[in-house]
Amino acid sequence: MEKSQTLTSATPIHIVLDFDSTFIQVETMEELADIALDSRQDKAAILSQIQALTQLGLVGKIPYNESLNRRLKLIKAHRDHLSALIDRLKKRISVSINRNKSFFQENTDQIYIISQSFKDVIWPVVEGFGIKESNVFGNSFVFDEEGNITGVTEENPLAHSLGKAKVLESLKLEGNVQVIGDAITDLQMKEKGLADTFFVFTENVYREGILGQADHITPSFDEFLFVNQIPGAISFPKNRIKVLLLENIHPFAEDAFRQEGYQVEIIGRALSEDELCEKIKDVSIIGIRSKTHITEKVLTHANRLLVIGAFCIGTNQIDLGAASERGVVVFNAPYSNTRSVVELALGEMIMLMRRIPSMNAGMHRGVWNKSAKESYEIRGKRLGIIGYGNIGAQLSVLAEAMGMQVYYYDLIEKLALGNAVKIGSLRDLLSVVDVVSLHVDGRQENQLLIGEEELAAMKPGAILLNLSRGKVVDIPALVKYLKNGHLRGAALDVYPLEPKSNQDEFVSELLGLDNVILTPHIGGSTQEAQQNIAQYVPARITDYINSGNSYGSVNFPEAQISGKGHAHRLLHIHHNVPGVMSKITQAMADHEVNIEGQTLKTNEQIGYLIMDINQDYDTVVLDKLRTIEHTIRFRVLY
Repeated sequence: MEKSQTLTSATPIHIVLDFDSTFIQVETMEELADIALDSRQDKAAILSQIQALTQLGLVGKIPYNESLNRRLKLIKAHRDHLSALIDRLKKRISVSINRNKSFFQENTDQIYIISQSFKDVIWPVVEGFGIKESNVFGNSFVFDEEGNITGVTEENPLAHSLGKAKVLESLKLEGNVQVIGDAITDLQMKEKGLADTFFVFTENVYREGILGQADHITPSFDEFLFVNQIPGAISFPKNRIKVLLLENIHPFAEDAFRQEGYQVEIIGRALSEDELCEKIKDVSIIGIRSKTHITEKVLTHANRLLVIGAFCIGTNQIDLGAASERGVVVFNAPYSNTRSVVELALGEMIMLMRRIPSMNAGMHRGVWNKSAKESYEIRGKRLGIIGYGNIGAQLSVLAEAMGMQVYYYDLIEKLALGNAVKIGSLRDLLSVVDVVSLHVDGRQENQLLIGEEELAAMKPGAILLNLSRGKVVDIPALVKYLKNGHLRGAALDVYPLEPKSNQDEFVSELLGLDNVILTPHIGGSTQEAQQNIAQYVPARITDYINSGNSYGSVNFPEAQISGKGHAHRLLHIHHNVPGVMSKITQAMADHEVNIEGQTLKTNEQIGYLIMDINQDYDTVVLDKLRTIEHTIRFRVLY
């Protein structure tokens, strides 16, 4: 049967946990103060004093009983405040502790809470985890006749320095004693020879002075279970998941991943293929924009890669086939910067129609040329959109609202919005419109889509905008038609060759042309767009990591399934060939595994199965699923 979460060992194992900032996310005394001082105008100042006294007591700068009593004197709490405090602390249990509630319930005899907080509130909070009241040790409040809290019971060793060590010594535990806590008072139990291992718990606080003295840094309770080879609520601790973010991705993304508990490394530029081959080792999640290319060679070095996040619209910089072949899912942000690109396109049309680029250049040379000659409104002009996807369609709506007549061309049948008119061929569209705006993807067929013949077919005096892909336009040909006056002007945001970083020089034949607007690939580079992308892509990635859902993936079939209570979730990625599912089903039947829910989605290349099974199963079945022919990747999610 499956290995349970119980602490089975030839040598008894005992786990001793701190309460404040370990079992719960906060310090009990500070929460009590927040409640008791609620109506005080000097609340902030008193809270600051309490925090300082807490720290002085924890690091041993003042006797611990002095720290306790001075804090209680400042708080002036009452017995009636305790129920509100307990309710608050129940909502502030550490995330990873709460996630592994069943572990505590299954090991109630071997888990102890030793804390210099107060048993009056600790026990009601931990009771729901099955922890025995006799295994909970804390200080006790002293009340006066009116119910005011006046101090703590001085006879309790926990009211004094080294109190935790004295309590643990009195328990006379035999076997392997492991302490989990966040402060020097927890470390002292190991230093006094009363514990075999000290795990410093950093999920809630990060005390630099104690890290180097711990046997193990555990950013979550999942990590503690993983180190002890005990199955937890998740199969792999989140703190062991490494994220690499390149190309100045918005800080929102870093924050989202750090909140999940992942390790995050930031590099503000694109990496070459060789650099990436070295850097991607041991990385589970990589986030890129448009300049970093994830090739098959890079993927062969990605020994732990689960997800690629393209923090942009396009994914041509990623070898999607090679990613699928290795069971690596790819997410992008297909809609997040649409508005930003559209607004830039509209602005550039207006600027070129009004001859602003040449007027601006003249003014900077001291030339005053006030004239309406060759200066026009965009109202009433014909806009030709090539590529009627998300961006093209939104541009169509806004341009029409500004009075333009909209025509579009797309190889795929798309529903016209508003009064837009579909044109049957590219050549026909080019010959009738005043402005051409390109919004195609980077597929091979679109390279040099606008070349010598297409430029010649455009109306004399027309304007060309390219905010799509750099290789779509033949640049030498464009320069020719701009210089000979056939085209009125152009605006480009993308180029065949772009610098890898802001420190590299931009070189182009378009430099120095007064009728050309050049921007450094910033179509989607607004704060709003980058924030949207930095929220959308991490949300898709973490949903996949946490639940297996592949909704919104570029290369995977879109599979979704809701959680099934106490079931275990398995993910099976395989080549889409006949017979794989029957072998999976047979393996489950052979080992009498009850399937509680599943979903299978396929595309031409792969099949993706999410399966929830009953917790009672023979782990031999997992090895069987890993070795089924045509398996690409198999994961036990939780």
